[in-house]
Amino acid sequence: MTALVHNKVFALADCNNFFVSCEQIFRPSLEGKPVVVLSSNDGCVVARSNEAKLLGIPMGAPAFKYRPLFEQHKIVKFSANFDLYGNISKRITELLGTITPRIEVYSVDESFLDLSELPITDYEAWGKKVSAAILRYIGVPVSIGIAPTKTLAKLAADIAKQGSTGGGAYSFMGMDRAKTESILDHIPVSEVWGVGRHLAPRVRAEGAFTALGLSKMRARRAQQLTGIHGARTVSELNGISCVGLTSGRDPAKSILRSRTFGEDTNEAYVLEGAIATLSAQAAFRLRCEGLIASTIGLFTTTSRHKPGYRQWSRKVKLGTPTNDPGIISSLLVTELSHIFNSTQQYHRLGVFLGDFTPEDALQTDLLGRVDTASHSRTQARMQALDQINKKWGKDKLHYAAEDISNSWQPKHQIRSPRYVSSWQELPQASIY
Repeated sequence: MTALVHNKVFALADCNNFFVSCEQIFRPSLEGKPVVVLSSNDGCVVARSNEAKLLGIPMGAPAFKYRPLFEQHKIVKFSANFDLYGNISKRITELLGTITPRIEVYSVDESFLDLSELPITDYEAWGKKVSAAILRYIGVPVSIGIAPTKTLAKLAADIAKQGSTGGGAYSFMGMDRAKTESILDHIPVSEVWGVGRHLAPRVRAEGAFTALGLSKMRARRAQQLTGIHGARTVSELNGISCVGLTSGRDPAKSILRSRTFGEDTNEAYVLEGAIATLSAQAAFRLRCEGLIASTIGLFTTTSRHKPGYRQWSRKVKLGTPTNDPGIISSLLVTELSHIFNSTQQYHRLGVFLGDFTPEDALQTDLLGRVDTASHSRTQARMQALDQINKKWGKDKLHYAAEDISNSWQPKHQIRSPRYVSSWQELPQASIY
């Protein structure tokens, strides 16, 4: 049979066991050993090495339940080090950007590339070459899937990750339909992008147990079963591209920053410290987007795992929109005073911002409630704050309220050093 001809070519670069791989860059002795990375407060497993997977440790496993297994097999544990992972992710993206500017950062460990206009004759050899370059220059193993659609590229990357082809790459390009169908017939429908384990039971109930079965389903029925993207998934599995690269990230519609506390608290000043820090983080993201918020709010809860679970929330509509964390945190602390109860043990707190407008397009009102002069002063102050921190380091200049208390901060007792973002945590070598 002749190979099918396609107008589009997509590649997905998917980092293998990304968080664990980042840790292994600086600890090469961990190669071949079972390693896990734990979530906030070292609660659950969020990444596993292949060796840890073989021991039966599932994703999301509660660390306390698997402690005997960790000890029995001498599993190496790390607290999540998101500063490190984000920096390594950025380096990989920059390297991929030298191949083609047509790139979509899908997640911290996945990026799509549009190869349609590149003069590549052997896509699998090209993928292996790129995978080897990332491993050599950055130190992270990457699986690359190449296909005429993004959905097939995701499946190809999964096949490459299984090591069946070697070299970290697999391609559907140039493959005839009979062989493609044979491969799709061995892929469970739950592994198809957009289906997953939650929607898979609906699809299996229709007799489609594999990706091939879904590809032969009527588009309308697939949409009824899996939502608005169902019809596109069927087309994509048949090699018809329906989902292109996203050209840049859409502006945020809302921003949320929340944390589960390292230990429960009934102290108001601890909650105020959390509000100040989370407000600063949310407001910084807002300034990076060039936006100001008209609505701010907070929520706090007790622990779901303890009797008497409760939650509270408050919201404020601002007369003059802002992205100043000082203003935001001050107003939210006032709102906290309306719901705070010292008899409660607070376990989690979050700050949210919404109703955004561009910071350079403040709209005035007839009643004079919008203070344009104050807005201009705030913007100048925030610009100076960001410039100083950009020059001298993250959070070098910050509001004093952020230092009220750090006891709410999540625990990360076994976090590795932030090798790439903190001078103080660089390893030291002594010569005698």
